[in-house]
Amino acid sequence: MASPDYLVSIGLEVHVQLKTESKMFCGCAVRYGEPPNTLTCPTCLGLPGALPKLNAGAIERTILTGQLLGCETPEIVKWDRKNYFYPDMPKNYQISQFDLPLCLGGAVPLYELAYPKDAQKDIARPGKAIALTRIHLEEDVAKSTHHATFTTIDFNRAGTPLMEIVSEPELESPEETVAYLNSLRQILVYSGVSDADMEKGQMRCDVNISVRPKGQSELGTKIELKNLNSVSAVRRAIHYEIGRQIGEVEAGRPIRQATWRWNDEVGQTELMRLKEDAHDYRYFPDPDLLTVRTTGILARVREHLPELPHEKVARFETAYQITHYDASVLASDRALADWYESAAAGSSAPKKVANWVINNLLAELNGRDLTIDLCPVTPAALAELVDLVESGKVANNQAKEIFAHLFDHPGESPAEIAKAKGFEPADSGEIEAIVDEVIAANPGPVGEVRDGNDKAANFLVGQVMKQSKGKANPKQVTEMVLARIRG
Repeated sequence: MASPDYLVSIGLEVHVQLKTESKMFCGCAVRYGEPPNTLTCPTCLGLPGALPKLNAGAIERTILTGQLLGCETPEIVKWDRKNYFYPDMPKNYQISQFDLPLCLGGAVPLYELAYPKDAQKDIARPGKAIALTRIHLEEDVAKSTHHATFTTIDFNRAGTPLMEIVSEPELESPEETVAYLNSLRQILVYSGVSDADMEKGQMRCDVNISVRPKGQSELGTKIELKNLNSVSAVRRAIHYEIGRQIGEVEAGRPIRQATWRWNDEVGQTELMRLKEDAHDYRYFPDPDLLTVRTTGILARVREHLPELPHEKVARFETAYQITHYDASVLASDRALADWYESAAAGSSAPKKVANWVINNLLAELNGRDLTIDLCPVTPAALAELVDLVESGKVANNQAKEIFAHLFDHPGESPAEIAKAKGFEPADSGEIEAIVDEVIAANPGPVGEVRDGNDKAANFLVGQVMKQSKGKANPKQVTEMVLARIRG
């Protein structure tokens, strides 16, 4: 755990596989789960004489990401060779970008609901955005699988367009790091740039961590962490590494810049190798690839910028008069936001639709282990159900029964289900009689309402609902009770 006597600085290098049909420098397909070494060609295998050809779609998606995150794109960009020797790199160099990347600057906003749930009530720096250094485009390497006594390599992944998003060391805690990764993933998925599925290796990150005593302006020596396969692993690894580094400093042992790996099974970091610097990779411009002018690409990308999550939250608050929290929940997933908007557009009560989606629909989907894409209830059906409640044709408890029925009988109409179940609205005269009876029997709450305490009417409404066996409409009953008491 971090000590109050130390400052923590964390920077991330996030690698994101772009959502393209083909690889970065050849025409081989990009697909997950295919038989090993079946999606290859001389270019992505690094065979002699094979020449690379740029993937225009990957360049556009990278620039799109930069525009969404407020980056600048140089007028001219180029590709470089990053030289290193490792079994998963078929050419013994990686085509990447060094001094003229596609995107510079920018920032990633930290969304409140992107923090771990146990940290959302105590966010240290609400509204914080983490500055970026750069975003560059390169090719992914092959996938190595380590067995007990040997290693296998699958070159299907080699050459997949890989976007590297590098942050400044501005994160100050494991919880902010989790928020950064979740917020970034949300933006990437929203824009269609990547599916960013960490389980499939589509989004991976290296974490750079340093600690220093409070009052010291110079950053401490950084340690890079690798082998982080999930957001929860990132959080655990950072907590451990912060404690380890503070222990080293307090023991008077110098920290050497190095790369460590996270061993999730034992819950600790382990030394891998001393850290390389840029000059160790001997970067030089790739002689097989021309520089690229970005002006025309930028113009095309700017015509199709999607609405981002925080922009959608603001619009939902205004357009549908819902709370910031509800808007944030609904906008946290693009498919969920689209589903809600479709339902809200077909209803006279979009705020009530939001309540049903958050409190009922999501709970039912979670209970059935379904995503919103597989929801058997259509937006139109929920809109119809909400309007039945608002018009007083069915009561809330009846609506919940209809809602549960819709999940098991998709395609049926809420109105037809209500009719089949005998859910007829209570007779207004009968309800009026019950209201008069309840008012006469409860002079205490009635007096409180007369004195201006409208909340006291909730008890009276509850008694009316109980005596009507749930058939009455709570909204109408409330209006009737207040009107009767106030004359």
